[in-house]
Amino acid sequence: MEFEILKKSKKSKARLGLLKTEHGVVETPAFVGVATKATIKTLSTEDVERTGMQMLIANTFHLHLRPGENIVKAHGGVHKFMGWKRPMMTDSGGFQVFSLGFGTDHGVGKILKKGEERTIEEGMQPQKIKITEKGVEFRSPVDGTKLFLGPKESIAIQEKIGADIILAFDECPSPLADKEYMKKSMERTRRWAAECLKVKKNKNQAIYGIVQGGKWEDLRKECARTISAMPFD
Repeated sequence: MEFEILKKSKKSKARLGLLKTEHGVVETPAFVGVATKATIKTLSTEDVERTGMQMLIANTFHLHLRPGENIVKAHGGVHKFMGWKRPMMTDSGGFQVFSLGFGTDHGVGKILKKGEERTIEEGMQPQKIKITEKGVEFRSPVDGTKLFLGPKESIAIQEKIGADIILAFDECPSPLADKEYMKKSMERTRRWAAECLKVKKNKNQAIYGIVQGGKWEDLRKECARTISAMPFD
């Protein structure tokens, strides 16, 4: 993958660029369509193409559950599986695991609702998943099967799915987390990022790192410095 900067703003850090992948060029900044299960709801691939959409992102967690990454690979990868000829991304599955955990426990998403006073402290665990240093243990929301997802597993799944750009596996902490929990989570995300780079084998796929830190600017800056120093694309 190659990224070319065409022009930089004189008033801000905004910039125009070209993201070059094996399946085409994306003009940035770009709106990336969400094709969770390798499809955009209510639209055919032809419909999506007619919108001028340059790139789509599919969901590693959901494709792992159904139909399974091996079936996607057997069809020639996600591009052939869904009949899409333009660039593709896959996320790591980190947010979906959060949704099964603290997200479900407290009824929260990425953004905290006004007036929410509960706090998640360092060392606390969600009810339906178990977060360990190696990854996350959980049960399939489809059939209750016991599953495990960590950096090694996420990268292996994403390599079989075959998108142009994949994402490092991270812990997506709840907005209810206190600063100590957030710091520990951020450090775990950093270790998982290093593991993702270590186990990645497919040189034809680009990989992006993830910055965490929640609402604390000092943590976000620390994480950004650490992740940007790693050999991500």
